[in-house]
Amino acid sequence: MASTTASHATPPSLSLPPSQFARLQPHAYLLAHLSPPAASNQPSLRANGRAASQFRVTSANAGSLTHTNGSAVVRIGDTAAVCGVRAEILNTEDIASWSVSHASDEQTDDKKSKSEEGDTDSQDKEDRAHIQDLNLLVPNLSLSTGCAPGFTPGAAPSALAQSLSHQLLSLLHSTRLVQADDLRIWYQPPNLEAEALGEQMDVDSEESGNPAREIKAFWVLYIDVMIISLAGNPFDAAWASVLAALRDTKLPKAWWDDDNETILCSDDIADAKKLSLRGLPIASSFCSFEADAAAGWRSVIIPDAEEQKAQEQKQKKQGMQQRWVLADPDGYEEGLSQERACVVVDKENDGKAKTVIVKMEKHGGWALDGDDMRQLVDVSAQRWDEMKRILDQC
Repeated sequence: MASTTASHATPPSLSLPPSQFARLQPHAYLLAHLSPPAASNQPSLRANGRAASQFRVTSANAGSLTHTNGSAVVRIGDTAAVCGVRAEILNTEDIASWSVSHASDEQTDDKKSKSEEGDTDSQDKEDRAHIQDLNLLVPNLSLSTGCAPGFTPGAAPSALAQSLSHQLLSLLHSTRLVQADDLRIWYQPPNLEAEALGEQMDVDSEESGNPAREIKAFWVLYIDVMIISLAGNPFDAAWASVLAALRDTKLPKAWWDDDNETILCSDDIADAKKLSLRGLPIASSFCSFEADAAAGWRSVIIPDAEEQKAQEQKQKKQGMQQRWVLADPDGYEEGLSQERACVVVDKENDGKAKTVIVKMEKHGGWALDGDDMRQLVDVSAQRWDEMKRILDQC
């Protein structure tokens, strides 16, 4: 009797909880969420519950650090970045090539005084030369904070951290976000001849014969970013924290003391001046997830773009979507995607004018075409409106 009961016993269940299934079969787990069975009437959502073009919840707080000239904390989902901006003075006497470059600048100024055409271009070149050649913006990103299991505190800078630091520097230079004039410390030499003759000096008059102003020093901005929590897409969080910190940065009033031959700074907070930033470039990152992740790598040659696009449209009409472009990927989705894209946009006239593409790049594959990138620009423009509202409130 006991043997009969044992033979009819219910076999143990082989089902796995979602957390274990996600670890054992991550690609199939995400695909099951993005492509549910038609009979289930379930919407196509990612494993984290977001739509394909939906970004994670974002928050920002400025002025979080008291020992810096500007600071901010930005959290995008479970990825959090802290940015602090410290300003230090660089005297022109300590710049080895300053005497040579300054002489060439004076010759350029003489030419500009004869002709006012191209003043904007020459000013842009001068700003670019001062900021880039003198390294007045020094970003540094650190992942050695215990932000993720692979990044232990106190470890040497990883390849990812160095790559992100270079991306921040490149974007700061290409967007020309910081104006060089905000970083210059000027000195107006007195008109000794006019004082000797007892003439009335008019500083604003061009005919007064006052000596030309001199640049005695520069402000160098050290932009330190620490990722304190990493759950995917660290660049968007890092760049947003840099933007928020620079918007919060105030530089003290500084001047050249001719008697002591040094730069003096005012302790009065009311004399401090905020940076005059050019625009508000917002970065949005995306990744491409494919139903058959190995299809592209099994191809002997690169597939024809038109043929592949026609095949994808045919499969989409049949309800067999093979590729999804995911906005703001988390760490789980980044590990399942080969192709990445990043779009940096800005809007003129405080968001009331057209959208300007500041930077656009993609790497890791050939699935994203021109139509996809145009759609990503539209999504990035909507993201710009959201980020502007968040940064204005912090």
